[in-house]
Amino acid sequence: MFSLKSKSAVITGGGSGIGKAISLLFAQQGAHVHIIEVNNEAGASTVNEIKAAGGSALSHTCDVSKQQYVVALFNSIGVIDILINNAGIAHIGNVETTGQDDFEQVMNVNVKGAYNCLFAAVPLMKQKHGGVILNTASIAASVGLADRFAYSTSKGAIHAMTLSVARDYLNDNIRCNSISPARIHTPFVDGFIAKNYPGREDEIFEKLSKSQPIGRMGKPSEVAALALYLCSDEAGFVTGCDYPIDGGFITLNN
Repeated sequence: MFSLKSKSAVITGGGSGIGKAISLLFAQQGAHVHIIEVNNEAGASTVNEIKAAGGSALSHTCDVSKQQYVVALFNSIGVIDILINNAGIAHIGNVETTGQDDFEQVMNVNVKGAYNCLFAAVPLMKQKHGGVILNTASIAASVGLADRFAYSTSKGAIHAMTLSVARDYLNDNIRCNSISPARIHTPFVDGFIAKNYPGREDEIFEKLSKSQPIGRMGKPSEVAALALYLCSDEAGFVTGCDYPIDGGFITLNN
């Protein structure tokens, strides 16, 4: 079950965190993985890890907010069976403390970046009469998180995009779903804590972990396992859905 043998998977932001975990698992399951990263070293590192384990992967350096480069890259890849729209950035601030430049930067990467990849990938999927798209949303699309105005706005857009694409391409055999993680323990989280709470790293990590009803942060590998199911043939009857993976955050955190 859950074999991706002979399938081509494009994963944005595949050089670290959740994207890296998805890349490693998909390669393990037989996919030829194309990692799209703005950080060339991170992408290359994941590819080396995949190849060392006997998998197949390539890394492509690209800024997903630049449509002409995204389209050219996707056309050079050619056959795309799976698209994982995972690249994204975060921002701390409410509407009063979120400046125009910060807001536009989050929208350019999180929303326009996903749109650009959809714009490039869907025609290629239509040519081969099918494909699977998985967008990384967030619990921030469903609940109010303090000081996450721009980020929450962007992830709400990702959720709406998912529903729109799923509806529009039913007859083209293209499935589109999203996943909504809560806090996942990635290098980004460690870096965020170190930057914003120097000297209080252990305290803040514990506080953030316990904000999940299950009592801990999620693991990137756990998100990757859900992504694998949703992109596999076993999920052929699933489209237009968002899947929280949140340790009970949305429904139990009250």
